[in-house]
Amino acid sequence: MSGTGIAARLYRGEAGVDIVGRRKLWFTVAGIAIVIALASMLVRGFTLGIEFEGGNQYNLPVKVGTLDQVEKAFGDAGVSVKTGQTVGDSQYIIKTELVNDPVRQNAIKESVAKHFNIDVSQISDSAVSTSWGGQVTNKAALSLAIFLAAVLVYLIFRFEWRMAAAAIASLLLDLVLTGGVYSLVGFEVTPSTVIGFLTILGFALYDVVVVFDKVQENTRGITGSSTSTYAEAANLAVNQTLMRSINTGLVALLPVGGLLFIGAGLLGAGTLKDLGLVLFIGMGVAVYSSIFFATPVLAELKSREPRLQAHANRVQAKRVSQAKEQAAKSQTVALDSDGVPIGQGKSAERSERSELAGAAPRPGARPAARPGQGKRPRAGGRPGATGGRK
Repeated sequence: MSGTGIAARLYRGEAGVDIVGRRKLWFTVAGIAIVIALASMLVRGFTLGIEFEGGNQYNLPVKVGTLDQVEKAFGDAGVSVKTGQTVGDSQYIIKTELVNDPVRQNAIKESVAKHFNIDVSQISDSAVSTSWGGQVTNKAALSLAIFLAAVLVYLIFRFEWRMAAAAIASLLLDLVLTGGVYSLVGFEVTPSTVIGFLTILGFALYDVVVVFDKVQENTRGITGSSTSTYAEAANLAVNQTLMRSINTGLVALLPVGGLLFIGAGLLGAGTLKDLGLVLFIGMGVAVYSSIFFATPVLAELKSREPRLQAHANRVQAKRVSQAKEQAAKSQTVALDSDGVPIGQGKSAERSERSELAGAAPRPGARPAARPGQGKRPRAGGRPGATGGRK
């Protein structure tokens, strides 16, 4: 790609965006986001689906009316509606609080059927206990722990423990921020959401490994040269993979966005909403963390290594020395072939020489009298005589 625009320089990795050098800024942003997310999760909590809290699910045809009318009919029947959604163009799914009493369950169905003037057999129901949701939660937590352990072991053998620690920190940031968004906005957490959480970890890990592989390539044998520090070489690696990370994120977000906004939004495929939502949010956060968090964390960990600290000091000392030499050269006055500073004219040269050496006598001219020298005596005069002949 030719050209000198920002897009062309980004594709060539020549934009010189200082990401690692501003890592304190990115850490501050991440820290604020983590505090907000954790505060929301502790104070507001999550909107759990009936799979986790327990509840009842009712299915009825869409011909009865709008979704709002259906939710109101269940509310009038004396049951609290948690969520309602349209599945395709054929039926509504209404999830309510848990009702264990069979008599009350039938009363609710009869009340709704009477409201819409339909047969009770057109309304189906099922109950979900809290124990099933607990099993899903435990299995998800176990799967997450196994995944993170496997990632840690792989990255330690593939790279080193500092890269493994930075990658795990990036993955945890993805989970916390995605969970914080769910808590703040009040999205319902379902088993599909849990599956989506595990899926985004794989995507985030892929992008981090791509960046770290370039970092390892740029920093191999870096202590043998004094041209750049580890942080600068790592920042170059981020710039060289920046457009790849952005393109990968966009390519991944486009189909997920289609799944969420077109499939669940326009076509009414409500069963796709939970999965599409967590993927869209999680992948967006993963793109940010792989660029602005993972490598800065790695650079911060590596900067505390004694040999790299010594190398950074050597690089800075060399740059200071080169700067002093350059300043000394810039202060040296350049002379022309006559020994005159460049920029001065010939008249200035003659004036300067006259002032230094004095005016030269003309050819054949008498030398000027020296101070204190009197006139020569006339012929016949006596030396020392003060007057003429008598």
